[in-house]
Amino acid sequence: MIFLLQKTLIFTIPLLIVALAGMFAERSGIINIALDGIMIFGAFVGALGALLLRGNPFFVDHNQLTFIIAMLIAAIAGGLFSLLLSFSAIKLKADQTIGGTALNMLAPAIALFIIKVFFSKDMLEMQRAPDSTGKMQDFGFVILNDDLGPVGSVFFDKAYISTFICIGLFIILSILIYKTKTGHHLRACGEHPHAAASVGISVNKMRYLGTTISGCLAGLGGYVYIATVANGTASGAVAGMGFLALAIMIFGNWKPLGIALGSLLFGFLKCLGVIYSQISIPINGEDVYFLRDLDLPMYFYNLIPYVAVLVVLAFTSKRSRAPKAEGIPYDKSARESR
Repeated sequence: MIFLLQKTLIFTIPLLIVALAGMFAERSGIINIALDGIMIFGAFVGALGALLLRGNPFFVDHNQLTFIIAMLIAAIAGGLFSLLLSFSAIKLKADQTIGGTALNMLAPAIALFIIKVFFSKDMLEMQRAPDSTGKMQDFGFVILNDDLGPVGSVFFDKAYISTFICIGLFIILSILIYKTKTGHHLRACGEHPHAAASVGISVNKMRYLGTTISGCLAGLGGYVYIATVANGTASGAVAGMGFLALAIMIFGNWKPLGIALGSLLFGFLKCLGVIYSQISIPINGEDVYFLRDLDLPMYFYNLIPYVAVLVVLAFTSKRSRAPKAEGIPYDKSARESR
């Protein structure tokens, strides 16, 4: 059971942070359907940064520091990449769905082109590396041998440092968007931009801010995904996690608490496809691997989270309420003509 919860948490974290990314953009009034592409771009740049850092002798024995800096690099890359979306949506007033789709196509093309041309590989690998003594290190992995109890073991034993950083970011940013003046301004621009502008709020600046924060979080989430779930390989894909995060955002009704619950649910369903054969229940002193004994193909378990998305959204769509002005370009002259 502890193993199952540990794996669920690993799958939950990237979904949590990327769904929050979508919430920030859409709360400001910009539809960020490009989450998947931004994840790919952030993952690729973060992996590239990690490989370059490991080439420096100073970072050979500083595994966790390298991991954190690579996360920061991925976040910055995601924020910069998202400026393409915000520029097209805010300055050019282009269709936001089409702009996001273009970024989803552009990101894997850039990543795969650079990997093929400069590394002559199909993917970048960064999961394990030797330290100065030649011992192999698990990148960003924390293993504690103390007896922490069931709850402590789930959160602190065999965990990634990114887990604690992302949970901390989630809490801080959830407070920021609801309890600070900047957060109130950002949400006002996604609900009533003309009313916000009438009291001196710069709608365009708030939308740039919301989309950039969204890009930073999505880039970070992409790197966390490849470092913790995808065995440290950047290959120009994130298994549709960005689209799953979008569904979680809608399921959570664009609110942090709902996003947290949705991420936990779909993180559990997502990890089933990986560890279903290892899940057991003790019966009469013996471990029974009931899912493995069903003899169903692996693809069946991989399909479960996506089928669940369709079912959940079908039943919850009526109560979902998106920000009123999301996807609508802000036009100052429309207010002045009224």
